[in-house]
Amino acid sequence: MKKITIVGAGRVGESTAHNLAKAELCREIVLVDVKEGVPQGTALDIQESAPIFDFDTQLTGSNDLKALAGSELVIVTAGIPRQPGMSRSDVLDTNLAVIYGIVDELLKSAPDAMLLMVTNPVDVLTYAAWKRLGWPRQRVFGMAGVLDSARMASFVALETGFSVKDITAMVLGGHGDAMVPMTRFTCINGIPVEHFLPQEKIAQIVKRTREAGAEILRLRRSASAYDAPAAAVATMVDAISRDRRQILPGVAILDGEYGLKDIAMGVPVVISERGMERVIELPLTPEEAAEFKRSAATVRADIERLKK
Repeated sequence: MKKITIVGAGRVGESTAHNLAKAELCREIVLVDVKEGVPQGTALDIQESAPIFDFDTQLTGSNDLKALAGSELVIVTAGIPRQPGMSRSDVLDTNLAVIYGIVDELLKSAPDAMLLMVTNPVDVLTYAAWKRLGWPRQRVFGMAGVLDSARMASFVALETGFSVKDITAMVLGGHGDAMVPMTRFTCINGIPVEHFLPQEKIAQIVKRTREAGAEILRLRRSASAYDAPAAAVATMVDAISRDRRQILPGVAILDGEYGLKDIAMGVPVVISERGMERVIELPLTPEEAAEFKRSAATVRADIERLKK
């Protein structure tokens, strides 16, 4: 791609920009933030690492949303982060207003772009952005499942002692406490994780995966996670930029898949240069389907708040 704009030059936005630049996934990266000097300083700091990391990507910063003009992909990390004790839903009202302002400018300045939502609550805000934009669902999607699955794979590696390179995990549902870690689709070099760990340990990993973001927030106290989320964003951008047609768990607008419509949920999707190319529908057991429906209910409750 030629140009990617990241709206939000906080820790997630900064780490994302550095990952994208080092991988040379586009020619130009623009960081936009309301705080004067912050996106400019962040962009310059990353730019000065180019000779060390050997990349030619050019970075600039701006306080004006019009800077996203001509972007092929807009990544939104802007918004207030949650504080200890807060859920992702607790920041919905404030972040919704932020997202609407970005989306309105996106319609005017980059009407042909794709939108990758990162700001929480990501499922609901992806849905809200899609409704306001009126774009095909292929061009509006969110990041959550790549992060949640990476966290789960990390915990499996820590528990088993096996190389993380051999571990694949899958997490479905809303990006919150009701997410659905799919142990049946979690494998170590193709071998189901149940072969190596007892159900008690697997249950502990599932619980830790659901609470992973809160665990980091509790430990740091003044900052939520940013390195792992940024790495997850970069994985999705790599699939787009290099047209990999890669299967990744992402937040997608559902249109009948998994028996759901008019909702954004975390599901396996095919990511390519066209964006979210299609949803992959996994066969769920009755227990998994029930968990997925419970997760959908929590997302649906927040979506209903948008309509009031």
